[in-house]
Amino acid sequence: MESGFRPEILQAMVSQTMPFGRYQGRLLCDLPISYLEWFASHGGFPKGKLGEILATVYEIKVNGLEQIIQQLKQMYPKK
Repeated sequence: MESGFRPEILQAMVSQTMPFGRYQGRLLCDLPISYLEWFASHGGFPKGKLGEILATVYEIKVNGLEQIIQQLKQMYPKK
C-alpha cells in the first residue's frame, strides 16, 4: 500500500488558486480550514483534481501539519 501525498498535488496546492466562490483567486493552500470543513461536511470536495487538492490541503490542516505548506512554498515559489 502506498502512503504519503502525490508530489504533483503538493506542488499544485501552493501554486494554483481557487477558481470560484468567496475565496476565488486565493492560493489553495491558503484557504481557511473553516471553508475546507464546510466542503467536508456538505457532500464532499469537488470532483477531479481540484477536489483532490482541496482534500489534501484539508488533511494537512486538520492534522496540524501546516509546516509542510510552508516548506512547499519555499520549494515552489510563486512566479
